[in-house]
Amino acid sequence: MRPKLPKAEPQEDLFRARLENLVDPRHALVRLAGLIDWSRFEAAFGALYTDGGRPGLPTRLMVGLHLLKHMDGLSDEAVCTRYLDSPYAQLFCGETFFQHVLPLDRSSLTRWRQRIGAKRLEVLLAESLAAARRGGAVEDKHLQRVTIDTTVQPKAMTHPTDSKLLQRGIEILARLARRHGIRLRQSYLRVAKAARREAAKLIHAGRRRQAERQVRQLRTWLGRLARDIGRKIAGHAAIQAALAGPLGLVARLLRQRREDRGRDKLYSLHAPEVECIGKGKAQARYEFGVKVSLATTNAVAPGGQFVLGARALPGNPYDGHTLAEQIAQTERITGIEIERAYVDGGYRGHDADKTRVFISGQKRGITPTIRRERRRRSAIEPVISHMKSDGHLGRNFLRGTEAGATNVILAAAGHNLRLLRAWLAWLLACLLSRLTSAHQVGEGRLQRALAA
Repeated sequence: MRPKLPKAEPQEDLFRARLENLVDPRHALVRLAGLIDWSRFEAAFGALYTDGGRPGLPTRLMVGLHLLKHMDGLSDEAVCTRYLDSPYAQLFCGETFFQHVLPLDRSSLTRWRQRIGAKRLEVLLAESLAAARRGGAVEDKHLQRVTIDTTVQPKAMTHPTDSKLLQRGIEILARLARRHGIRLRQSYLRVAKAARREAAKLIHAGRRRQAERQVRQLRTWLGRLARDIGRKIAGHAAIQAALAGPLGLVARLLRQRREDRGRDKLYSLHAPEVECIGKGKAQARYEFGVKVSLATTNAVAPGGQFVLGARALPGNPYDGHTLAEQIAQTERITGIEIERAYVDGGYRGHDADKTRVFISGQKRGITPTIRRERRRRSAIEPVISHMKSDGHLGRNFLRGTEAGATNVILAAAGHNLRLLRAWLAWLLACLLSRLTSAHQVGEGRLQRALAA
């Protein structure tokens, strides 16, 4: 059922004070809540709810919790705890009176993200830019010239090795067999743990051939365990349906070899969608996750460098083949046509309009203005670093391919609101400084007049 719309004039409570009377109206979070058009989310997400059944959670509550989460890089549990502790967080989420009980379960955030989807969540990124324009942190002219680059959104997983994956497969199958009451000939849990530890020691000592012997033994044990479970669940349709996914992943793991390439290679059993992406970094030659494309303002807006578009790119496509779609998404979110886009050398042979895309090192059609703007192309790198260190782009904890695309959009919206919140706090500090200076000047003039 559709969430209940908030009342225009909530009923007064004799024993409780309104939140707006408890908080400081000059606080950046209070002013930020006033800049956001919350009714826009009601209109965008209302079609996803039916007319019957139990009323859904308020849209402003869910959107506000997600924005707070990605502004400060919190987990679902941490943002729920902050909601209970902070009157500013509750006011930001649309509450009228202070709440002592959490109005939702933590898992409601996961289900809400899955219901909305990455495509519709673009409205959060669009509204963050609209709020920045209302607050004077960015102007329309800053949205006409953009910088576009790609990076990797790593998955929450450890570095994959053959011994680790095989031992993990044995643990998963043994746990599922115990859960469904399947009596195994041997679980191999104890010997698999010892073999993995021994393989790690041998690799560290440079004895690769002996380590490979342990890996082959682990592969043999995993194959025996999978065949044993397959024989004993034959004829049990319910158990076969429950174990079809894990057994399919184990079969895929047993088929693959070290020299295999492509999307079919398995790097994690809990996240089979993970891809291996080489970015040429000195500290990490390969990253495991999904490639993402980001578009930011080229010129420095008064409030900072805002993110105008963000997309997940499953399949690790060539950068140049994603440029046209990234420009189209940025224009759809901002509502402003892009005049010039600046990219690095990895976009050679791109599929976008060549008259408004300028590549690093390009010689033709370069004016002094374009050359000056092109020097700012590398300024997108600190934006990516801040999104990874301060937001959730550096480690994606959400499960599934669609959830990875959702995390990218929310991380971009959180980055924009962090900049806007800092901009509002800076404006207030400047205003108070000017008022203090004017007061001191007035007092000085008064004292001189009295002395005369």
